[in-house]
Amino acid sequence: MGDSANGLINRPILASIHTAAFQHNLNRVRELAPESKIWSVIKARAYGHCFDAALKGLASTDGFALLDIQDAAWLRQHGWKGRILLLEGFFHENELSLAQELACDLVVHCEAQVEWLERFKAKNHKPFNVFLKMNTGMNRLGFKPDNYRTAFHRLHAAGYHMHHMTHFANADQIDQSPTVGAQQELFNQTIEGLEGSTSLANSAAILWHRNALGDWVRPGIMLYGASPTGLHADIKHANLQAVMQLHSEIIDIQDLQKGDRIGYGGRYEATAAMRVGIVACGYADGYPRHAKDGTPVWVAQGNEGVVCPLVGRVSMDMLAIDLRKAPNARIGTAVQLWGDKVPVDDVAQMSDTIGYELLCAVAPRVPVAIK
Repeated sequence: MGDSANGLINRPILASIHTAAFQHNLNRVRELAPESKIWSVIKARAYGHCFDAALKGLASTDGFALLDIQDAAWLRQHGWKGRILLLEGFFHENELSLAQELACDLVVHCEAQVEWLERFKAKNHKPFNVFLKMNTGMNRLGFKPDNYRTAFHRLHAAGYHMHHMTHFANADQIDQSPTVGAQQELFNQTIEGLEGSTSLANSAAILWHRNALGDWVRPGIMLYGASPTGLHADIKHANLQAVMQLHSEIIDIQDLQKGDRIGYGGRYEATAAMRVGIVACGYADGYPRHAKDGTPVWVAQGNEGVVCPLVGRVSMDMLAIDLRKAPNARIGTAVQLWGDKVPVDDVAQMSDTIGYELLCAVAPRVPVAIK
């Protein structure tokens, strides 16, 4: 996303990132997992919210978890002195010296990484904190339970400070998914008698499976105010706040008659005379092209504003909304595509995707304001 502070902004679109909402959501994690430390997950440029805002808003976290070692370097360069966890560990053996210089903790999930760490320690380098990843059913990364203890003992014998990690495949099933319990039981059985702290819970487990938290929790999407299930109603009880608010304005108004069609392909046909607002936001800004008719867009109107439905196919730079509920809307009227007025999960649901994707996909051309 672009930087709104550098030069003039021609188009009215803006992504405002509210750091107080970050802090609020982090506080909610602490209330839900009071006995656990927190790895705040900021991979994918803090889920599209930018590192500057995350560092400011999540400054009281116990540690940051991310993917790329370059991002760890950025955190150190900008003053972060706390712990950093590389969630996929290291991708090449030659990254280890930099990871040590940056004082990173490492997730280790495969045999090659174990071998690289053994060679690294044999050269008298200082040991890392290692979170050894167990594959308890996700079948993505990690050692199967049969091989886990062998990998643990090899790294422990080499002198590394060992900890344990797994990842739940179905924690977003709110009804106390039996899969979570089975994965947790397998994890606990496998690490029995081994030293080290544990990390199990993602956002979904923190929200709905608080008997499966571990010593370190790893909140991601809930820190940004969106739902692990993709349904905003599922997180209302958690009292989270939207961190990103995507704003724009109406840049034109069209008066249509019954039978007129809107946009490419004429997907929407006016059923009566209507006013249509053209909004400066399209798929080149990261708004989903496949959003259906009826997708909610908030329009400033009076003291409260009103939600108006999207009509017609989203184009590269623009989308259209039905203004029959906003009779006073005009060119320059503010709209919100998602944020505190329209949950990003509601937009995602109408686009056959999840809020994660929309937040991460906001385009570089969209200016950003950190508040």
